[in-house]
Amino acid sequence: MSFPARIDVHQHLVPPVWADALAAIGHDTGGWAVPAWSTGGAIAMMDEQSIATGVLSVTAPGVHLGDDTRARTLARAVNEYGAEVVKDRPDRFGHFASVPLPDVDAALAETAYALDTLGADGVVLMSNVHGRYLGDPGFEPLWDELDRRRATVFVHPAQPPMAWLPGTPAPLADFVFDTTRTALNLVLNGVIGRHPHVRVILAHGGGFLPYAAYRFSGLTSIVVDPGRTADDILRDLRRFYFDTALSASPSALPALLAFAEPGHVLYGSDWPFAPQEAGSYYNGYLEAYPGFAPGQAEAIDRGNAEVLFPRLAR
Repeated sequence: MSFPARIDVHQHLVPPVWADALAAIGHDTGGWAVPAWSTGGAIAMMDEQSIATGVLSVTAPGVHLGDDTRARTLARAVNEYGAEVVKDRPDRFGHFASVPLPDVDAALAETAYALDTLGADGVVLMSNVHGRYLGDPGFEPLWDELDRRRATVFVHPAQPPMAWLPGTPAPLADFVFDTTRTALNLVLNGVIGRHPHVRVILAHGGGFLPYAAYRFSGLTSIVVDPGRTADDILRDLRRFYFDTALSASPSALPALLAFAEPGHVLYGSDWPFAPQEAGSYYNGYLEAYPGFAPGQAEAIDRGNAEVLFPRLAR
């Protein structure tokens, strides 16, 4: 790809107020260092990786670091910072707003402010918040509102409520596990079925959801919930969208393309938490993959995201 065309739905920003809040409590991003970030650095990377626009989000652990009041303040500061970045370069950046779950009332208020006042392109949710997964019945009012708004939601993994595997930072293994866990929780608790208008993007190719989807659907219909057929479960699992961040590999990409609905695979980089060298590695396989149907590569790079983010359409 010789010119910037991709829409990157999984790209991060590091607001100084957020980095300072993590440092103040001795927190990191699951054993991963918080990297330096600047708009200039992001644009230089995007030009190198043929990315026209990056839809920015704050990564794990999100903005709720244990205190409701501080979480509301941090969410507002982070979202206003992101909105300023987009305002300066709307051609190069978009923005998923952070919300302070598990405080549902505050999350509803911040969703309204971010979408209506700041013009955010959607909302980012962590896969779990202090051990509560996104299918938790207490979060239903937020899903109702997101569905009413026909919002796009980016689900980013977080550390699951368990100890790290020794010597293994959470982004290496636990993050893909937690993405899969929250996606299944959303389907089994009926959240996806009850909210047909919300568009939910799962990071990193959906974890191992595409690989294990038929295990989930078959066993659910036989053992967990005989009132739902395997096809019912598969239909809801296929409602998800998936980004390619760290997932355009010889084993993961064929499984993802075999499972996902047409139009539901989107380009993602995970920069700067995934270094530029990783982007080059996965982009190389994405660009050389021999199994794409006609037009499918271009749709993943850009066209599928244009449907979700019409303002970015060319």
